[in-house]
Amino acid sequence: MSAESDTGMGDFGYKESLDRSIGKFASFAAGVSYISILTGTFQLFYFGMGNAGPAYLWSWPIVFLGQLAVALCFMELAAKYPIAGSVYNWAKILGNKLVGWFSGWMMLTASIVTMSAVVLAIDSTLPKLWSGFRILGSDDLSVVSPSNAVLLGSILVAVTTVINAFGVKLMARINSAGVFIELIAAVLIAVILAFNITRGPSVFFSSNGYGAGVSGGYLGAFLIASLASGYVMYGFDTASSLGEETMNPRKTAPTAILRAILASFVIGGAILVFAILAAPNLQDPKLAQQGGLQQIVLDVMYGPVGRIFLICIVIAVFVCTLAVHTAAIRITFAMARDNALPLGEQLARVHPKYQTPVVPAVTIGVLSVLILVININQPTIFVLLTSVAIIMIYIAYLMVTGPMLVQRIKRNWPPKDLKEGGYFTLGRWGLPVNIVAVVWGIGMALNLAWPRTAVYGVGWYNTWAAFLYIGVIGGAGLLWYFTVGSRHIGTLSSHAAETAKPAAESAAPTSEPEGV
Repeated sequence: MSAESDTGMGDFGYKESLDRSIGKFASFAAGVSYISILTGTFQLFYFGMGNAGPAYLWSWPIVFLGQLAVALCFMELAAKYPIAGSVYNWAKILGNKLVGWFSGWMMLTASIVTMSAVVLAIDSTLPKLWSGFRILGSDDLSVVSPSNAVLLGSILVAVTTVINAFGVKLMARINSAGVFIELIAAVLIAVILAFNITRGPSVFFSSNGYGAGVSGGYLGAFLIASLASGYVMYGFDTASSLGEETMNPRKTAPTAILRAILASFVIGGAILVFAILAAPNLQDPKLAQQGGLQQIVLDVMYGPVGRIFLICIVIAVFVCTLAVHTAAIRITFAMARDNALPLGEQLARVHPKYQTPVVPAVTIGVLSVLILVININQPTIFVLLTSVAIIMIYIAYLMVTGPMLVQRIKRNWPPKDLKEGGYFTLGRWGLPVNIVAVVWGIGMALNLAWPRTAVYGVGWYNTWAAFLYIGVIGGAGLLWYFTVGSRHIGTLSSHAAETAKPAAESAAPTSEPEGV
């Protein structure tokens, strides 16, 4: 097997233009930092706790099992096609050109929105370290200031833009160092909380009075609170999206995906469980406000120790933002070199010195800040942005797992070379796992999009935000595709391999899927 075939580039007819220097830990770190144990658990704890109480924690293993099914499907694809813009290219192979493009469009716009949502977490932590970080808004550090969050978040976006523009090596080093610190801190937080528990696990087996007055009772409240867990465990495909910059990617990327989601589930789950068991007062209204989990850490741990861990949370938010930015750049680059985005030639240009797409790094940074500024006066900005981003990512994932299921039923997947080459494959478990992944994706997307004031706030424009925003984003994209894009999509000559086959012909799993 040739080196080109082993990296997956030959299957698409692209020439290698990115810096292949990412090792095993850096690949794992990319997936972990996008999921970000400390960012996700600390950012959404208040939402789960405030809507369903301690028993909301049962959503953690449920979300894990559903997302694990998706991750296992992605591991097979990463073993065959570890390539930039993984979700976009996988959907294109398994479905058709339109399915691939729409999946990529959803993933790209969702990543930009996700980045805007992630950076807002910085205001829940930085002012608790030093009041001088509360530049705008209320002086009450126990509450979040939307305007200050936008300001701090915009500064953070500017920093990640510069880092990503200077090459994947710098990004990988900073990201790996940040993830190393985050993992150690996360484990220590879980251990220290475990040694300070004040109650037994019975709190997880009672509604504790939550759900009263909510449509559907406690189940309705639980479904709302599940957003807190659903927000954390996604983005594991980032390890494969960096496949063109990873050494031995067909072996490295699948393993990195699995390790990332397992580490997040175990360590993040331990923090949440022990935090609830160690909280001095579960009736404290601050636990249902942004920064609730940070407050438990400060209450339980000795002053300076608690502050050290808050610093680690800031680091986690930083590397999470960096990873989301990096993933968005790769999917932009992947679509642009297929001329599948406006100004494709410019967006696909790789800097000759840094070997990274600089224009996408700056463009994505500007767009994410613009989203923050537009929504600066929205009191529900954080949950709204989070929900919309997650739903779009679930849609993008469904446009991979759905067509993959069709190819399995047609017996076109998995390719024989996976088993023969010793690469990861689900074997006979592929069909049931794939079915679970599709059913899970549909169910969770509907749950997250359902119009509820507890999630989206009051006012029809907020309550129906998921349908409105995603409808506008999807509609605008499809309008461009059918009026302009579909006539021009095809590998740019500047990125085509000299001996390239037509992408649709060479990319078919074992036999050409319908519509390609």
